[in-house]
Amino acid sequence: MTTEVRSLREFKMPDVGEGLTEAEILSWYVKPGDTVTDGQVVCEVETAKAAVELPIPFTGVVEQLFFPEGATVDVGTAIISVAVAGEAGTSVATAPAPAPVVEAPEAPEPERREVLVGYGPRTGGSQRRARRTTVTATATAAGPAPTPAPAPVAAPAPAPAVEVSGDRPLAKPPVRKLAKDLGIDLRAVTPTGPDGVITREDLHAHAAAAAPAPAPVEAPAAEPVSAAPVSAAVVLPGAGDVRVPIKGVRKATAQAMVASAFTAPHVTEFVQVDVTRTMKFVRRLKESGELGRDVRVSPLLLVAKALLTAVKRHPGINAQWDEAAQEIVIKGQVNLGIAAATPRGLIVPNIKDAGARTLSGLAVSLGELIETARQGKTAPGDMQGGTITITNVGVFGVDSGTPILNPGEAAILAFGAVRELPWVHKGKVVPRQVTTLALSFDHRLVDGELGSKVLADIAGILEHPKRLITWG
Repeated sequence: MTTEVRSLREFKMPDVGEGLTEAEILSWYVKPGDTVTDGQVVCEVETAKAAVELPIPFTGVVEQLFFPEGATVDVGTAIISVAVAGEAGTSVATAPAPAPVVEAPEAPEPERREVLVGYGPRTGGSQRRARRTTVTATATAAGPAPTPAPAPVAAPAPAPAVEVSGDRPLAKPPVRKLAKDLGIDLRAVTPTGPDGVITREDLHAHAAAAAPAPAPVEAPAAEPVSAAPVSAAVVLPGAGDVRVPIKGVRKATAQAMVASAFTAPHVTEFVQVDVTRTMKFVRRLKESGELGRDVRVSPLLLVAKALLTAVKRHPGINAQWDEAAQEIVIKGQVNLGIAAATPRGLIVPNIKDAGARTLSGLAVSLGELIETARQGKTAPGDMQGGTITITNVGVFGVDSGTPILNPGEAAILAFGAVRELPWVHKGKVVPRQVTTLALSFDHRLVDGELGSKVLADIAGILEHPKRLITWG
């Protein structure tokens, strides 16, 4: 037995967003005994705002993982300890190295620029390093399941996990979490995405193929059913109740909505708008490509531009209530929030200084924001500092609703479905493209006159989109 002087250092759960108090460990990328280097990503965690990867700030050998995957950990709590060689500190006796385990050689890791948190910029190809899949060994109250007797080891305590070698299937974090919630082994799923990436549709197809015939299904009654978020949960016939843990984004959203509903006095106004000209304008922009060949043009783009134009004419709607100072703060720039439904729940990332962007620049930013949110890669900073929000309920075929304010904002606009309806146009009843807009506002700082003027301006611009040129 050899002895060397090593220092045990602990890596604590950082605050990866502004003011967050906890995060859930989604995946561990290392195990006890692995060597880690400064800047190496060791785990992926989900906060109330986004999923981020955590790099470790020192080099050494992993001693212990303090929490399993799926555990929610308070910020500031140690999650991993590493024995750092070459530093004065605790003397740690090391056991003779066990017989080496033969594993498939790891693929070369692409060059990676270090970042503190988040997915970070990457260079090189899209190839990922091969990772080992962790299978946690558990025991029930009735006793551990019978397993082959393991070879004796000299470690002071049993390792918390058993490693199974094999390449880690390619899947984005939201898809990986959905597979975990549904109890699906990604290695058993046939990928259909680009470069062999597993998609949400692949998971649903796999779950449907694995579902039993309509005959009664036997399931352990005492075992709780693990489920995805309510919007994505797959409920199989005869499976019983589905319980969805309230944590992460869903927990933060619930707390924020309760605080908003019971703090700000909400008032909502509605207006129906003939958007026939706007829809023609959208088609013209798509066909002409004048905003750019790869720029996505949608009615939401013109609704956003109309709102920004109305804010420029009525800056009082872009305000915040400062309870401590007893002041109304009219914001100097518009950070436009777009409510986005994601596998982790509803999030509201925002476009910084959206009011200063051209229609083309706004289109690019809007497309990037939506795509990043769908991939589950929205950075915490992109969800902070919003000043006014749009929620597009029309994509779900909904005509309207009473949107709840994003905390700290004075107004939120709901954009409903566009439908062909009979409409009086130039003295005749003809079919026209019609939508319903709903504007909720905080009545402490927005009175009925200001709210009505803002909503009327948005409606007027969408009815006659040429006003974007004269007013914008």
